[in-house]
Amino acid sequence: MQLSTPKDCKSGLIFKVHHVFDVLVRPFRQRWLIEDLWLATGVGILAGHPKSGKTFCAAQFALAVASNGKVFGRYPVHRSGPVLFYGAEDTLEDLRERFSGLAQIYALDLQKLPIYLLDVPVLRLDRESDLDLLREEIVKLKPRLLVLDPFVRMARIDENSAADVSGVLGSLREIQRTYDLAILLVHHARKSPAANPTQAFRGSSDFAAWSDSNLYLARHTNRLTLTLEHRSAASPEPIDLRLIKKPIPHLCLLENNAADDAQEHTLDALQQEILERLETSRRPMSTVELRKLLCKRKGDVVRALDDLVEVKRVVRTKRGWILCSMQQDLFEHARAP
Repeated sequence: MQLSTPKDCKSGLIFKVHHVFDVLVRPFRQRWLIEDLWLATGVGILAGHPKSGKTFCAAQFALAVASNGKVFGRYPVHRSGPVLFYGAEDTLEDLRERFSGLAQIYALDLQKLPIYLLDVPVLRLDRESDLDLLREEIVKLKPRLLVLDPFVRMARIDENSAADVSGVLGSLREIQRTYDLAILLVHHARKSPAANPTQAFRGSSDFAAWSDSNLYLARHTNRLTLTLEHRSAASPEPIDLRLIKKPIPHLCLLENNAADDAQEHTLDALQQEILERLETSRRPMSTVELRKLLCKRKGDVVRALDDLVEVKRVVRTKRGWILCSMQQDLFEHARAP
């Protein structure tokens, strides 16, 4: 039963009201743009630290939606269609090269895919004139997915101000609902670690609250972890990815390269320093002690130790950190009379 539609005399707006039972429920497939990864007509954020693969990930989402394919070869697209992509930090030539490489990986004809690059020097989401131009392109192209990469280059606002952030994000939500499309907004993560990945988004908590889908990319020694959270659907387990650089850069599921991954553990400078300190000391060392010796921030040291644990190079004991190779010696020493 549809109820009356009262009119606001001052604004001229008309509000429709429906009984909750009369609202149709979407079948499972129609809820998803990309199964398990992105809701069909939702807004969301893909966040991570610099050089963590955010643009690679966004480009692979875009390619799959435009080609009706599968993201990372596993996650099917249920609502394919045109994609409008704006890369504020990449030239058109760089984006063309990136998409050409991905199309080659997945044996697709890029010329036949409805992927459109927004060619403007600056797009300001906090400026109504820019939003009007964006709406015009959306009306012409009717994209299924709009990718904006990254937020920091598209709004001159205080990211820590809930009022400023909510104003810009509110405009994007209005565009999503008006034109029935999904919006993927690339954003940066905080420098300091967070217990919940969505709390790692830089700036106001309104970023996480606004999103229907929150994705967070974290870099480890030789892999990436994509953590997912959805407003109206169950969140899948985190996805382990790897950036393959040759012959063409792209992200793929780690399980597809498990054999290579087991043999290749490239250590960064901080991880190498930690191993050298532990080897020289020949005794357990605490996180605080390592931090003071290395003159590094606690968050950086903790992340480096976590990565070294993951590749089985160090282990934490009751007395502190040691090399895995020293663990047996320590055990035998403890048992000695």
